Formats: sequence, structure tokens, C-alpha cells
Amino acid sequence: MKKLKKGRKFKREKDQRKALLIALASALILSEKIKTTEAKAKELSPFIEKKITRARKGDLLARRLLLKDFSPDIVKKLISDIAPKYKERQGGYTRVVKLGQRKSDGARMAIIELV
Repeated sequence: MKKLKKGRKFKREKDQRKALLIALASALILSEKIKTTEAKAKELSPFIEKKITRARKGDLLARRLLLKDFSPDIVKKLISDIAPKYKERQGGYTRVVKLGQRKSDGARMAIIELV
């Protein structure tokens, strides 16, 4: 029996999906709150939470692994500003707030923010 794979495809190839998630995560790190579609927000949430968990360690390996995906200024903000806020928190660093439908195409919108 064929089983579905985890995650959404967004009608994109693998590299395009990864680039989309990295761009959304970068915007979220810089502004700490972004408005996007509900599906993209739900897909972004576990992606960014894994990156924040990695940044909480703050060692050289964590910095190098984060630099594979993000620019140096984003990694610096992630490790120095965002990660210390969540030192005592065990997870759940993001919140997705559903808004409603977009008028132009009816897509369900949401705000994703760092808690």
C-alpha cells in the first residue's frame, strides 16, 4: 500500500522548496513575525524550531551548520539574540495565528511569530 510522505511540496522541486523555507526563516529571524499562507507557516514552524534548537548550543559546530543555510548576519542574530531567550524553554518557539482568506485568490493566511 502506498503511503504519503511527510511535508508539503508547494508545486516546487526539492531545491526550490528548501530555498523557500530558508527565505521564510530568514525573514522570520530578522523581523520575528511574518505574514504568509497557512500551509507555508505550518511547514516553516518545525524547520525554524530545529534551527533555534541548534542555535541554543552556540558552539562552533552549531554556528557552522547554521552558516550552511543562513547568511552570517542572520546566524549572529540567531545565536546572540534569539537563542538566549529560549535557553530554559523545551520547545515550541513559534506560534501560528490563522487570519482568514486572502481576497485575491482565497488562500488561507496566517501569521507566524516567535513566542
